[in-house]
Amino acid sequence: MHSASLPPVSDAHPDVTAFFDPATNTISYVVRDPASTACAIIDPVLDFDPAAGRIGYASAQRIVDHVRAQGLQVEWLIETHVHADHLSAAPWLQQQLGGRIGIGEKIVEVQRTFGKIFNEGTEFQRDGSQFDRLFADGDRYTIGTLEAFALHTPGHTPACMTHVIGDAAFVGDTLFMPDAGTARADFPGGDAHTLYRSARRILALPPHTRLFMCHDYGPNGREIRWETTVAEERRANIHVADGSDEDAFVAMRQARDATLGMPRLILPSLQVNMRAGHLPPAEADGRHFLKLPLNAL
Repeated sequence: MHSASLPPVSDAHPDVTAFFDPATNTISYVVRDPASTACAIIDPVLDFDPAAGRIGYASAQRIVDHVRAQGLQVEWLIETHVHADHLSAAPWLQQQLGGRIGIGEKIVEVQRTFGKIFNEGTEFQRDGSQFDRLFADGDRYTIGTLEAFALHTPGHTPACMTHVIGDAAFVGDTLFMPDAGTARADFPGGDAHTLYRSARRILALPPHTRLFMCHDYGPNGREIRWETTVAEERRANIHVADGSDEDAFVAMRQARDATLGMPRLILPSLQVNMRAGHLPPAEADGRHFLKLPLNAL
């Protein structure tokens, strides 16, 4: 799955601004190098009304407004994985603000799987070429003066990556807040054993590492939260805290996942997100269409 070792974590303390999208319970982030105007945008959301088949940019515009108000320069647009619950706004933000779109190199596995499910033709490239950068496990990159590295943390999907930027780690859907545990592992290419090992790999980061979630659903009615620490997850995560057992986790995860319905936006999201946030090619009349494969998931 990945190398056993972790690169050393920087003591740098990036400025992190969160943007919560209540329609999808997604948190997007602007991560700024405190020593420069450089920043990265992580997991941006494109508004989508499935009943009307209408896309919008209000959520992404909030990020544009923040970046411009702070005088920031976008160097990266990072997708932690191919999201199944929201459409990515990365291409639209790239048009507005610049930056390079990056995702884990295992995107090619997701493209092969869902290229078949959506019956995509040969014009759909399954080599990750829609993205500007494909990250491998342990890859390093910079945001201004900030050192960052990518960890392959699959299990929820094959392409899941955790991005460690200074003392902050953006975990995608691998971990949730301590009282919510972990994400499901029953999507095509998912695996509960792998998810457990990925979660524990994240929890091998230094205890003070700040962890930022991609989603929060406010379990038991608590207010929405998206930031915790490695130490807190190791102490209190209901699924993978210190002392947890992999086989017990797998049994729990498989039983729980069997009760879950598919995410409301999974079919439109995957068609768009496997293309780096681009819509499927327009028809001859200029209109774009999304497919609805029956009995495919």
